[in-house]
Amino acid sequence: MEAKTHRICFLLGSPDINGGTYVIYEHGSRLHALGHEVTIVTQEAVTPDRYAWHPGAKTLEWLTFDEARSKQFDLVLATWWQSPFMLAELSASHYAYFVQSIESRFFENTDPAHHDKYNLDVWSGYCEMTYSINIPIITEARWIKDYLFDRYNHQAFLVPNGIRKDVYLDSGDLVAQRKPGKLRVLVEGPVDVHYKNVPKSIELCRKAEVDEVWLLTSSEVAEVEGVDRVFSRVPIHETPAIYRSCDLLVKLSYIEGMFGPPLEMFHCGGTAIVYDVTGHDEYIVHDENSYVAARDDEQRVVDYLVSLKKNPSELQRLKRGAEKTAASWPDWQAAAHLFNGAVNEILRMPSVSRAYLQRWTTECNQANTAKLRDKEVELFQRREEAEGKLVVDNFVQLYYWAEQEGLDGSKFSWAHYKSGGQVEVSLQIPLTGFPFRLRLDPSVRIGVIEMTSIVVKASRTDEALLSIDTPEAFSQLSVGGTLRRLSSASNAAFFSYGDDPQLILPPINRGELGDELVVVISLKEMSVQTFVNHAYREQEGSGNGFAFTRLRHLLCRVSQKIRTGKLG
Repeated sequence: MEAKTHRICFLLGSPDINGGTYVIYEHGSRLHALGHEVTIVTQEAVTPDRYAWHPGAKTLEWLTFDEARSKQFDLVLATWWQSPFMLAELSASHYAYFVQSIESRFFENTDPAHHDKYNLDVWSGYCEMTYSINIPIITEARWIKDYLFDRYNHQAFLVPNGIRKDVYLDSGDLVAQRKPGKLRVLVEGPVDVHYKNVPKSIELCRKAEVDEVWLLTSSEVAEVEGVDRVFSRVPIHETPAIYRSCDLLVKLSYIEGMFGPPLEMFHCGGTAIVYDVTGHDEYIVHDENSYVAARDDEQRVVDYLVSLKKNPSELQRLKRGAEKTAASWPDWQAAAHLFNGAVNEILRMPSVSRAYLQRWTTECNQANTAKLRDKEVELFQRREEAEGKLVVDNFVQLYYWAEQEGLDGSKFSWAHYKSGGQVEVSLQIPLTGFPFRLRLDPSVRIGVIEMTSIVVKASRTDEALLSIDTPEAFSQLSVGGTLRRLSSASNAAFFSYGDDPQLILPPINRGELGDELVVVISLKEMSVQTFVNHAYREQEGSGNGFAFTRLRHLLCRVSQKIRTGKLG
């Protein structure tokens, strides 16, 4: 009986070279070879050159979300943490989640002084919410399957990754011959992803004084300090020659699903040193086919490297163990049949409600928004109770656009500053057209901002294109978002009651296109209590006392509403 074919869709975050995308291409292309119609859906249009590094990717249909919304699929698979929130955008009878790691662990530690990291604890929790979704899950490692069962009662389908045994061979072309008595080490991974730990891996290799350090990376770099040879963005069919030219892979990731490079190195005649990262025990056995060190036990890694350099027989023993592991590991064709079996099993299950996905997405988004708000309110309350003695990290954000381009949320610059004192922050932005628009968000905290001046200068000529330095000038600016102006005869003061205060500046109609504009903002951000009790105390003895008393009462009432969660 001929197997039934289905229309299957993978949501894809990036078509570029990385391990997770490689796995998706392998499964997608092999499902296609089994007769299924397989579509890759991306948020932006993708040109063939971006996926040319994997030969199977060209066999698949490529669509954007806009193009796919008119299609009907049998199964849509989310494949990275943001994509479950996109499932409801597409029409299908079944939906599933292909989980290659627990991505909530990918987030760096929260850094209150860094604009992109000050809320990472909340966003990590938002990512973790995706594993609560009530749809079938496919995963590639036992530890992920156990995690999903223990935390969320999911009975995930387990499909271990295969390997291209026709590509990863211990014989074939070399980039360079191995040198007898010399230890050539390969480090693999992107150089700028913190949990891949590539810079530290290179540093430890140099500390151990290995003879050569090579780097195989998806990062677009030509040179890296401490590396003898860099191989950047290499197509998969060219990587075995690099593996075969090296004795040892040093892969000290902090987070993995079921990482493939050590297994690829095993098939190409080498061995590895790894941390005891999640997923390593899928095939790595300490002192049999590799060395395994505890996370951040850097001295142990150095000791292992020194030992292998001094004892070639020990290196050969580990290589023989790695060869045995490679011989017993299944290929991608076997993995594809397991994945196909999981797909067919999912398609025999009851259909998934698209309305459920829409409601689940809305509830997760609302919960995340509430957590972000609660974090700010908690900080607001602590600061108010400290009566201005608590100094907090804050940020200025400056959005810019030419009027014909329209506002693009990705075009902004930011600067960090501390609350409580007068500060001057400077930002540089490109002049891209006329009229040129600027939107200043002077804070991400709940509090009062006193602004002294905003000056925009052309960097080439030092000419002031815009200068705002009086209360009257500030009164002409457009105020929006979570920002309100506080009337005062001697100051330009604003109250920010959320994380989206907006101050729209007058358009700039002169300057040289392509020039860098320097925007200098002088301000002081403070708690409401500081503003009331100190900054404007002298007003009570002046003719503005009655107006100030009303203002103080208003701010106190607003502060109470924020504390109690009654201010939206």
